[in-house]
Parts: sequence; structure tokens; C-alpha cells
Amino acid sequence: MCAGEYAVLVNGFRLHADRHEVAGDSVRLYAGSGVTSMPASQVTGFEPEEYTPPSAAPQTQAATISAPAGDLYQETAKRHGLPPALVRSVVKAESNYQANAVSPKGAIGLMQLMPGTAKILGVDPTDPAQNVDAGTRYLRELLARYEKNDDQVARAIAAYNAGPGAVDKYNGVPPYRETQDYVRRVLKSYDKLKDSN
Repeated sequence: MCAGEYAVLVNGFRLHADRHEVAGDSVRLYAGSGVTSMPASQVTGFEPEEYTPPSAAPQTQAATISAPAGDLYQETAKRHGLPPALVRSVVKAESNYQANAVSPKGAIGLMQLMPGTAKILGVDPTDPAQNVDAGTRYLRELLARYEKNDDQVARAIAAYNAGPGAVDKYNGVPPYRETQDYVRRVLKSYDKLKDSN
């Protein structure tokens, strides 16, 4: 059962809503007892809140970019000022390093970019370097968004999974089982990779 949806905005952010209505050139987002109106031109689409992990893609040549050989993650993380272990941990949770992973919702590649998000960011989600770069940029934006919070990293990881609207709504990791499990998996992998460096 779907608990709600996300409005995907032209700037790449997602806003959580229980439902939406389109009225002429405006979109109304209903969340709890509140209503947010915005120009329809600011919304690129809607995604269901329910998350299904990406299906295991069949192994093909060069389909997996392994963590130990992860120069791509190392270079991209450093370029954006993030710890490589964090980027690798998100990639592991999103696609298990599968460059050709496609989720049932249509998210593509190593960092599971939605086609609309990839289009906004101007990247080809099937290109591993562009995919990881765009996902890392987005992760960096989320970390900056929550930099004044004690649980900054957990909030950023939760927002990568469930959207910043959900994190803001609950003032922390939202009470969605899938998101809470996702945050735990990423943080556990991050701690392990940090310790191994």
C-alpha cells in the first residue's frame, strides 16, 4: 500500500504529499491538514512514496563497479568534498555496485537516479561516471541542507531515500520502515569502510 507521494520539482528536490490536485496552471499538494500551492511548471512529475529495492540486474560485462576498485567513487567524492566511504556506502545500498540496475520504479544505475531527476541534472543515468557524479552532488546538497543538525548524516541519507520533504515533515529520519532500514544499512557500511581505510 502506498502511504503518499512525492512531487518532483525542477530543482531536483522532492516534496512529500498525501495527494495532489492539478487546477489549471497550479498544483495543490495536500499533506496532513495543510495545502501547498505552486505553479505546475515547477513540478516535473510525481513518485509514489512506497519504495521497492532495485531488482538484481543480470550480470553483464562491466555491469559491476566493485568497491575495492572504486577509483570512480574515490575521485567523485573528493571532487565534491565528501568522504569516499560515504559515497560507496550509498552506492552499495542503492544498487550493490550494479551499473545496469533498474528499479521497478524506473530508477537507473549505481546511485539509482530517476529519469526526470537525471534530466534536470543534465546527465545520462546509464553512464556510470555521470550517474555517480550526479548522485554525489545531490548527496552533498542534502548534507549542506542539514549541516546544523546533530544527526546531519542520518538526515541526508534518509532524504536521499525518502526525499527532503519527508525528513522535514518528521524533523528527522521519517518513520518509514524501508527508510529506517536504509539509513541503518548505509551508516553500518560507512562505519565499516571508514575503519578499513
